[in-house]
This record gives sequence, structure tokens and C-alpha cells, in this order.
Amino acid sequence: MTLIPGDGIGPEVTGAAQTVAAATGVSIEWESIDAGERAIQATGTPLPDAVLESIRRNKVALKGPITTPIGSGFRSVNVALRQQLDLFASVRPARAIAGEGTRFPETDLIVVREATEGLYSGVEHWVDRDHTAAETVNVITRKASDRIVRFAFELARRQGRRRVTAVHKANIMKTTGALFQTAFREMAKNYPTIPADERLVDNMCMQLAKKPEEYDVIVTTNLFGDILSDLCAGLAGGLGVAPGALYGDAIAVFEPVHGSAPKYAGQDKANPVAEILSLELMLRHLNETEAADRIWRAVWETIAEKKVVTYDLALPGYTDRPVPPSSCSAMAREIARKVPLVDLTQPAPRPTARSGARGAIDPSLEA
Repeated sequence: MTLIPGDGIGPEVTGAAQTVAAATGVSIEWESIDAGERAIQATGTPLPDAVLESIRRNKVALKGPITTPIGSGFRSVNVALRQQLDLFASVRPARAIAGEGTRFPETDLIVVREATEGLYSGVEHWVDRDHTAAETVNVITRKASDRIVRFAFELARRQGRRRVTAVHKANIMKTTGALFQTAFREMAKNYPTIPADERLVDNMCMQLAKKPEEYDVIVTTNLFGDILSDLCAGLAGGLGVAPGALYGDAIAVFEPVHGSAPKYAGQDKANPVAEILSLELMLRHLNETEAADRIWRAVWETIAEKKVVTYDLALPGYTDRPVPPSSCSAMAREIARKVPLVDLTQPAPRPTARSGARGAIDPSLEA
């Protein structure tokens, strides 16, 4: 299995995930390889060929966050990885797990995002020599639109989901947006038992802020999906509990939604839950369902107890009582301790909505 520790807090949270993986009893042989800033120091490039070769060989990878410089520096390794390996489907579940840290404890959404083209794919240039005007190219193809919409409907069918909603801006983007809209409408005809509807992206943001329980699987283009998945993570408790997965035809990479937070690197304080739940998604992909269920329950119980949680989960808004913060590694050990002990015969308790509750902001995950 390829392991990409990543930058900043990446080595700490991927190490936490390895601790939890060992507690499941599933035999995993990790092949650790660097990308991002760590790779630049060793090889001069943020995405060495060895990274791509390892993932192609192993077919599955667990990845930590990788720093993407803002406004300058090298281009996004994350974008390059998706394009080089044709990881076209970015799947980001938003499942309420932070207990008191959300006003929406019944949130259970999946954002399915096309990940290889569109406004987020990095095709841009200066329009003039003086660099006073710039242009980003929004390429939307029928092939990629059909592929991601089919993926969303198939995911909904496999998981027994109740609805698929397409999000676009076809009222203004009358060629690119309308192309995606047409692909969705025609693909929906092949899935007559799954209700399908559409929302404009601005209206979708408002709808999610008011009544997220009405939505289930959301399928959209690259940039809109990146924005909406963070919004949905906020509904579920924050980026610290938001896992993600990237799927191609034969390869899958699992990674947290949050960034590398370099200013917190080496402090052993970052929330490891998003990375641990990315491991959970990886195990489901490998059909290790019981191990994945145990991780989900162990994380849930650890957060609900509020005895061994990182500082962001101990802030007001996540709990009504004073909670001394624990380290990243201590929380990982507590989750790992619970993994073999959870009772899978009992349903996981749902948190109760609390008047005035709001998710605390974890500054370590903003970068």
C-alpha cells in the first residue's frame, strides 16, 4: 500500500492513521514515499515519478495533506496527481460525527466532484505582457461529465441513497454549465428509480445552510465541488473530521480534505480524525467492512466521550464542559484502543442537536 506522509502536519496524521490501522488486525504493508515539499528537498521536484509508479503498482494509496503555495510557487501536487493518474472522481462524505460541534447532527451527505478538468484544473495564462490581466480556461467535456454523473448515480445505487442532485451554473455559463446539465439530465434517464434534481450553485449553498437533511448525493464540477465539500464539512463538524477519496478506473487515493498547516508541524496537536476516516474509506474500498465499521465507531465514541480529544474538539462549541486537550498521537492511541472493543451489534448513537451549538474553527486545518 502506498503511503504519502505529505507536508506540515501530514506525517503526524498519517502516523496516527497507521496506529489505528494496526489495531484493526488487517495486514497492511506500507510503502512510504514523499511528495510535496519533502520531495523537493530530496529530488528537486514536488511530484517525483517514483510516487506515480508506486501508486500505479499498488493501486491504492493513503495520502497526507500536501502544501500548495498560494499565489506563487509550484503548481498544486494534488491537481497534478489527479490528472496524471486520471483520478476523476473526488468523493467527500460529510457525516456528522463531532457531537455537540454541529447544528446539523443528522448530516449525511456525499459530494461527488469531477476532479480532472474545469476551472480548478490550473489551465490559465496572462493575457498581456504587463501581467495586468489573467484568464483561466474552463474546459468541460461531455466525456468527463458523463463519467462523473454515472459514477454518482452508481454510488447512490450501491449505497441505497435516496437522491442525486446536480449542481451547476447553467443560467450564466450557457455552454460549459449547460453541457454538464445536459449530461446529467440524459444520464438520469438510465436510473429511473433514483430521484434526480438540479440546483444552481449559489442556491445550493443557501439550501445547504438552511436544510441539509433534504440532500444526499451531490454531483458537480471541479471548482464548485471543492467549495461545496468544505461547506458540507462545516455542517458535519469541520475540516478536522472530513475525509476524502479519489477514484479512477483502477486506482484509488484516500486523503483528508484539510490542508497541511505548516505552522503546526511537529507540535503533535493536529486533529487526526480526517486522516483516520480516510483510512476507514480505504478499508471499505478494500472490502474490509468490519474493520472500517470498527474505526468509524471508535472515532465516534472517542469524540462523544470528550476525554481524549485534540484541542479543536475541546473548544467551546464542541463541548459544554471544560476538556483538557490531548495530543494528536494520544487521540490516535485512544481510538486504536477502542477499535477491537466496540460492539458492532448495537447501532451507533446519533448526537443531539444543541441550541446555539456551532462548530469551532480549528486554525491548524486552514492552510
